[in-house]
Amino acid sequence: MNRQADTARERDVTATHARPYSRAGAIVPGVGVRAAGGRRALTDALALVALPLVLGAALLPGAFAGGGTRRWFGGRGESVRADAQAAKDAAAAAFYELDTAQRDLRISIETITAVDSSPRARKAVDDFAALGRRIDEVSNDYITAVDAHDLDRDDLDASVASRARGELTKAKDDLVRVKGELDRFEQSLGPLLSTAETQLARLAPAVERARQALLAASTALDAVRASGLRADDLAARLAALGPELTRLNQGAGRHGVPETLERADRVLREAEGVRAEAERLPERAAEIDRRLVSLRTRAQALTTRAGTVDPVLSELRRRFAAACWQDLQQVPEQALVNVRQAEEKLKEAAAARDEQRWADATSRLSTVRALLNTTDEAVSAAGDRLQRLNAVAKDPQQEIQRTRFAIRDAQRLAMSGRSTPDPRHARPLDDAVARLERATATLEGRHPDYWHFLTETEAVRQSAARVVAQIREERGHGA
Repeated sequence: MNRQADTARERDVTATHARPYSRAGAIVPGVGVRAAGGRRALTDALALVALPLVLGAALLPGAFAGGGTRRWFGGRGESVRADAQAAKDAAAAAFYELDTAQRDLRISIETITAVDSSPRARKAVDDFAALGRRIDEVSNDYITAVDAHDLDRDDLDASVASRARGELTKAKDDLVRVKGELDRFEQSLGPLLSTAETQLARLAPAVERARQALLAASTALDAVRASGLRADDLAARLAALGPELTRLNQGAGRHGVPETLERADRVLREAEGVRAEAERLPERAAEIDRRLVSLRTRAQALTTRAGTVDPVLSELRRRFAAACWQDLQQVPEQALVNVRQAEEKLKEAAAARDEQRWADATSRLSTVRALLNTTDEAVSAAGDRLQRLNAVAKDPQQEIQRTRFAIRDAQRLAMSGRSTPDPRHARPLDDAVARLERATATLEGRHPDYWHFLTETEAVRQSAARVVAQIREERGHGA
């Protein structure tokens, strides 16, 4: 419709200039705008002024007489012409209002399509296209009606003017009707347009935040490098965001608003991650240095402690049954192997630290710590075993009473508020009592297996503890 509107404007401008005004300010029908016509009109006017007044007086009665002479001003013909011209002006106003509304609505549709690709948005585009076809139809009818009638003709017949008025009035009514449809359609776009405008409002701040995050990450990385740390992995991650920044700078018009918003959020997260890691890098390097020193010291101490396991095993072999120490036979050798492996990993961690391969250094240090923990537990187990076996060999009743107390405590809880215990609680407690009696009986031999006795009493206490936990859980749910 835009081309039609521009054409219509040109025609209306031409038509307006084609109607010159008389000295009284009224439009004189039939007078053209060309220079030659103007000169002829001026000559005729001067000739009339030059005529003798007597001749003018003689001719005046005939000017108002009958005989088929045409009335130039007033009368029904001029009234019909004026009505037709008014209908034309009203139709032109309706045409321009419709054209302006369509242009404004097209901007809204373009806003929606730039942001939203949902079925609802696609339907709005299709509905606007269909409405545009109806607008083209009524616009063509209006232009056809304007072109069909020259209301400025000097010999315009009253019937022709009346017909022109009717056609132009109908064209105006059709334009107004379609304008109403356009207004209602625009109102229905309110939610879609509001959402689209909201996203567009988010676009510029989101892109700016992403740019600022990239700048902050670059600044942090420069500061780290100035301190002597290379941070090559962080530099590579930051460089990978370069193409994303290029796409952000190209704008949503090329890549779409939703995609640009998503890209801005992703760049923001990744750039902030690079910045945070760069700021932590000096502290991370210092922490790795501290761990290297600490784990080296611990490895050296474990090497010394591993040498004490052989005397402990010798005493266990001399004083207790084989079952009490057989599982500890490999502790000295395994401790030395573990310490050697830990020292090799420490060297690898130190090399990774020097090369600023922080992830590798951290991984190697974790391996060293696990090896040393395992070794520490094994070395400590030999000394703890000897201490516990000495205690139970000297006075087994202390272990027995400790276990019986755990069983009785569980039994009292099971009977609390009941005349008879719940079988689910009574059965495992009865089994615990029987198991304790059997373990106690193993101490009566010449070479009792004190380690078996200790493991059995520990298992009995764990069984009683499970019953206590079960009872408390059930009563807690009941409350």
